[in-house]
Amino acid sequence: MDEISLQQVPNYHKLMMMTEALVVLCSFPDKEEARQIGTHLVGKQYAACINIMPAMDSIYCWEGKLRHEEEFMLVIKTSRDAFLGLSRELSSLHPHDEPEIIALPVADGSPGYLRWLMDQTR
Repeated sequence: MDEISLQQVPNYHKLMMMTEALVVLCSFPDKEEARQIGTHLVGKQYAACINIMPAMDSIYCWEGKLRHEEEFMLVIKTSRDAFLGLSRELSSLHPHDEPEIIALPVADGSPGYLRWLMDQTR
């Protein structure tokens, strides 16, 4: 079989383009604590905007035990430059010893919103 280089893949250059924006996911066991920490993160400019998703059921294994918990998901919009500070702050304030902090790259978005996001974070 012939080898194909990635540059031969149609629209490869478009696939590799990313913005500097990130969407970070972090779950919390308590809505009020999620709101307080979310407010703190926006106030410190680690995040431009945070949404608190309604209660959801989470199923996972922790310390060898199967768990079923109600959690609230923070959907955090931030920049790559602000992520390290955001991650450190979340880790220090979060009630869990090992909080879920997952950063997803934003491939594209409305230019005005992305500019606003970058202006709101440090």
